[in-house]
Amino acid sequence: MSDPARTRPARRAVLRGAAATVAGAAGLGAAGCAGPEHPPPAPPEEPVTLGRAARVPVGEAHVFPDHHVVVAQPEPGAYRAFSAVCTHRQCPMAFVERLEVVCTCHGSRFDATTGAVRQGPARDPLPEVPVRAQGDDLVAG
Repeated sequence: MSDPARTRPARRAVLRGAAATVAGAAGLGAAGCAGPEHPPPAPPEEPVTLGRAARVPVGEAHVFPDHHVVVAQPEPGAYRAFSAVCTHRQCPMAFVERLEVVCTCHGSRFDATTGAVRQGPARDPLPEVPVRAQGDDLVAG
């Protein structure tokens, strides 16, 4: 029969292993929080057709991920558009919940009708993008 004190690891070894695991996980987490390797392009500066205006009902907002733009229609015929790239770590955003654009990278939330930060860690508002209805389509830039 073996001596139990000799078969179980020393307390210091266990603590060192746990510390290394936490440090490694923190390093991976930090690397994961560094933003995308290839940041998405800026929202359009030149006019570009986003899609059908019908995709943005009155009182709602829609993200056009191909162009990194979120468009809201707070009142009939009045459109507001903003960059759909989070101002915290430049993560592209593609999700709107109750007129809030949500960054799934770190949890920032922005007002889809004003671009204002509603919840951090982002501190800066979303940049506005010119948008207009042209026929049945929305044109940004």
